[in-house]
Formats: sequence, C-alpha cells, structure tokens
Amino acid sequence: MKILAVIDMQNDFIDGALGTAEAQAIVPAVARKIEEFRANGDDVVFTRDTHEEDYLDTMEGKKLPVVHCVRGTKGWEISPELDTSGCTIINKPTFGSYELAEFVAGDPRVDEVVVIGLCTDICVISNALLIKARVPEIKITVDSACCAGVTPQSHQNALEAMKMCHIDIE
Repeated sequence: MKILAVIDMQNDFIDGALGTAEAQAIVPAVARKIEEFRANGDDVVFTRDTHEEDYLDTMEGKKLPVVHCVRGTKGWEISPELDTSGCTIINKPTFGSYELAEFVAGDPRVDEVVVIGLCTDICVISNALLIKARVPEIKITVDSACCAGVTPQSHQNALEAMKMCHIDIE
C-alpha cells in the first residue's frame, strides 16, 4: 500500500502571499496525482501550514516576515482545485510534521510514501526527512513534477539533497 503525502498545497503558497508561477504550474499535476492514488485505493494525506495571528512574533515570523497561512483565512485553505474529501488533513505549525511521520509509521501495510507539494526546499524536504528518520526502511519517493521550490534553483538543490539521503526522485 502507498500513501500520497500532499504538502502545503495552500492558496498562500500557490497564488497568495508567497505564491510563485512555478507553484501555480504544478496544481494540475498534483490534482492528477491525487486522483491516481484514490483510483488505486491508496491513502492521501494533506498537510496544512498553520499559523496564528501572532505569526510575526514567532521564530519563523522573524526570519520570514510575510504573514501567511493564518488559520481560518483564504490563504490557509488548500487549493479548491484539489479534492480533499475523505482525506486526512494534518495542521502543522512548522516546516515538518511529526504527526505526518507517525501517520505513516502507524500503518504496517504501507510500503511506500510519495511526497509532493510546496515548497520543495522547505516543507517537502523537511517532511521527507522526518518520515525517513521515523521509518527508515520504507521507500520514499518525491515526484519532482508535483513540487515547486521558492526558486527553481532551490527546488533543484533540495531534490539533490534528498537524493543523497536515499529518497527516490522521479
């Protein structure tokens, strides 16, 4: 059994406060990937970057002073082009999610996790490495066509770093 981990495909990262053309371009491929996994009967789990009104007072807010993904705002919502019905959604206050890693570890039937989403060089790499640390014998694949980084160069750098950590890159 496989799990598709869809990382932070939220409005603020696509076309909002931190959106990019590259992020907008992957939305159709991400939607197709979700449908492919659903058709195969595999699990799809979404993460959702979740900040509160005090974001600018947090460590992340001090290093990235752009208010984004504040709980309850349009920017916090997962893109309406992606079907989340029946899926697990994990809110996470920082880049990586221990809860996602535990979700993967909690099902002994899982033999592969495919990670996609935004941003390759921050949250995708953080979650892929957390899963690798928690479940080192599971196959982890990142579909690069369903990811986008802060910049094309940082996207490529993150893919190379994950490759070095024995994460398969498609």
